[in-house]
Amino acid sequence: EKLEKIRRKAENLGSVKYYGVDLTKEFVEDYIFPSIKANGNYEGYPLSSALARYPIAAKVVEIAQKEDCSAIAHGCTGKGNDQFRFDTTISLKDPDMEIIAPVREKNLDRNWEIQYAKENDIPVPVDVNEPYSIDENIWGRSIEGGELEDPKNEPPEEIYKLTQSPSEAPDEPRTLEIEFENGVPVKLNGNEKDGESLIESLNKSVGEYGVGRIDIVEDRSLGLKSRENYEAPAAVALTETHKALEQLVLTRDEIKFKTMVDNLWSELAYRGLWFDPLREDLDAFIEKTQERVTGQVKIKLEPGSIRVVSRDSPHSLHEPELVSFEDYGFDQRESVGAIKFQALQGKSYWKKKKDR
Repeated sequence: EKLEKIRRKAENLGSVKYYGVDLTKEFVEDYIFPSIKANGNYEGYPLSSALARYPIAAKVVEIAQKEDCSAIAHGCTGKGNDQFRFDTTISLKDPDMEIIAPVREKNLDRNWEIQYAKENDIPVPVDVNEPYSIDENIWGRSIEGGELEDPKNEPPEEIYKLTQSPSEAPDEPRTLEIEFENGVPVKLNGNEKDGESLIESLNKSVGEYGVGRIDIVEDRSLGLKSRENYEAPAAVALTETHKALEQLVLTRDEIKFKTMVDNLWSELAYRGLWFDPLREDLDAFIEKTQERVTGQVKIKLEPGSIRVVSRDSPHSLHEPELVSFEDYGFDQRESVGAIKFQALQGKSYWKKKKDR
């Protein structure tokens, strides 16, 4: 429906040739699934718009090359992050391709753009009174601009679409079970689903409880601090459950090191460096850890909240008999030696400090 609407707009504006491509399956399998495995998140942002820019930019380059184009134009501003994602991807995919960015090059602002669109009969989904910049895909929705730019202003309820207010959420809690196989979600409540339908189902059921609203002050690639609002019900649910399963099956040092890898992976994806070789290097480590991230995780939804309440895996490193208060799995007295050696250097430090 959206592609058809865009096609009509392109034709009405005199487009010589129009391409409309549904990249949802590719987006889910080649971008969202790797992000789930990496617990993709930048300062609280689940990378919804960031990830989507790469398949768009890559496809634009592919079409431009097919049509023997010498330049690619985009509408990114000179303040945001998307210019990094588009420019970098285009230049890496085709170093000789010229990049044209009118808004950035002519230093235009939103009010001027809206006025220009009106004067030239270009339909746009914004107005001076509702200047929100909205981007939406299956992994999330971003809302910025207008009164939202001031962190003092509470976001109005009208900006939300994927989530309803927690005050309107069902009173009865709901439990969902998500099953993972090698780090990828494959079942919801025991029913096998492809990635697209599983994510869409979670967006609906999790969003119904008002879960997935994110309001942060974000550090953009240029260093600007920007107030950002997101809706990402499925992304929040899948990241939380995936991390809970990793806690069960990965060793302490694997989790510690993977946290650093995940943070770096997320920063690369955010800053426009998806096609950088380092991201592929990090993926190699992440993929190895995901060989054991198989199992089921249950979450409980209540108005405005989501909690992991159960997790199980054939690769679980949790041994109940060893940690039980009822049945001792090993001789507790053996712990004394480990504690003594852990405190050894600290004891020397405090002794010498006391002597001084």
